[in-house]
Amino acid sequence: MRTGTPDTILVCVRGNSGSGKSSIARELRRRHGRGCALVEQDYLRRIVLRERDRPGGLAPALIEQTVRFALDHRYHVVLEGILFSRHYRSMLTSLRDGHRGRSLLCYLDVSLPETLRRHLTRPQAGEFTAEDMSGWYVPHDVLGWPDELVIPETTGLEDAVAFIAAAAGLPQAGCDDDVLPMVP
Repeated sequence: MRTGTPDTILVCVRGNSGSGKSSIARELRRRHGRGCALVEQDYLRRIVLRERDRPGGLAPALIEQTVRFALDHRYHVVLEGILFSRHYRSMLTSLRDGHRGRSLLCYLDVSLPETLRRHLTRPQAGEFTAEDMSGWYVPHDVLGWPDELVIPETTGLEDAVAFIAAAAGLPQAGCDDDVLPMVP
């Protein structure tokens, strides 16, 4: 099913818990301003559905439908989440192949020790333990697509945001959401 327009941009930021994907995705969206939707896997799966991340769950379908809805209404989309390849490859393939505009899928390749270090700096550090994160961790969970952008853990937040925005062609209009125009 075709979705979006030739002018819409889909950016997907994947990685393990604590890799920095939420910070990068939120900053990409903030810098673009209005006309860019942020679709967060955790919000849709954990809050809306209150579902565990297991094969056969509803989360992939809800995420795909939400992304398509925004693209079809001429919004750029930043999708972020762990989005394990074993559960989400089909949905990500469908989005990439069905999108009429530009799609960029990024993977933050961050080691377990570094994700654990970063986790200690997050507000949700008390919500789950290093043992929890170790159980969820999947090393180098790339999709293996030739156009997948793999970002090493040595890349800082500012550089990652600038690199992804440039690679995707996502305009960075500023951060004053109240004065930025909507995507036509």
